[in-house]
Amino acid sequence: MSILAWIILGLIAGWIASKIMHGQGSGLVINLVLGIVGAFVGGFLFGAVGGSGITGFNIWSLIVAVIGAIVVLWVYNAIVGRRSA
Repeated sequence: MSILAWIILGLIAGWIASKIMHGQGSGLVINLVLGIVGAFVGGFLFGAVGGSGITGFNIWSLIVAVIGAIVVLWVYNAIVGRRSA
């Protein structure tokens, strides 16, 4: 899969993950950037447990990317929230 497809998939995943997290996001731009990182993290996590990670621009890859983006957003919010408290 090309880098451009990874970025587009990550942007979509970041937007979906920010909606799932119900306002725990950190703004549109941060959520989209974290979504791109989440796509890579999701692919790595699913690949590490023996599953099929990002396989192309399809529904399964979007689900994997959204799960990765949720994990990355959750970790980011935990770190930033702890720092501001």
